[in-house]
Amino acid sequence: MIRVQRKLAFLSALLIVLMFACRENEHQDQKSGVARSDSLDAYVGKRLDMVQTQLAARGISNDRVLSVMKKVPRHLFVPQELIPHAYEDYPLPIGENQTISQPYIVALMTELLDLGGDEKVLEIGTGSGYQAAVLSELAGEVYSIEIIHTLAEQAKSTLDSLGYENVYVITGDGYAGLPGKAPFDCIIVTAAPRDVPKPLLDQLKNGGRMVIPVGEIEQDLLLIEKSADEVITQAVIPVRFVPMTGKAMER
Repeated sequence: MIRVQRKLAFLSALLIVLMFACRENEHQDQKSGVARSDSLDAYVGKRLDMVQTQLAARGISNDRVLSVMKKVPRHLFVPQELIPHAYEDYPLPIGENQTISQPYIVALMTELLDLGGDEKVLEIGTGSGYQAAVLSELAGEVYSIEIIHTLAEQAKSTLDSLGYENVYVITGDGYAGLPGKAPFDCIIVTAAPRDVPKPLLDQLKNGGRMVIPVGEIEQDLLLIEKSADEVITQAVIPVRFVPMTGKAMER
């Protein structure tokens, strides 16, 4: 009987130690900006290195953006054979002649939106869904339009499997925007039209921001800020995006 009691006491003590260890590990994960569910993710180190060497080193300074870029599993948004290259400093093909932007461009465009947490965001060009996942962590609702049906379905499947419940993927021509859900606090475009589509500008709320690459051979990433009185357009950096297709090609 005494031996049984001693074993029970030992097991109880061991359980308490394990509980405290788990709590401490969770606390450390939260402090580092890495989700607890990522603790067994072999790519955590690659994400942290990506953020330090590719983003922070180039001037990305928004703490919320940096934290999300540490968290979102970019390797799950690229084709299987390209997973080893997911966190490297360049865009990658995702099929259908489309690409996932390099991490720096994703972070820069997200930072330019200056999201506070409650915004309704429209994304044109879902691609693999990675940019939408990043936006999901920083905004209230994300509506993402993809013109290529197979990419839209794959992105929706990936986003759903990862639990991004505030992202709504729609198959359609993003040139027309999404008037049924307008106005939007922010609009982000991940394919380059020749000119800023008027429907998108019309659907941007007064006080809102749009980030969009514009041009053909030479492209600039533009930050557009809209007020009741004026629209201010600022060229940020030269970029190279895939062209916007659909109605945008007609103009």
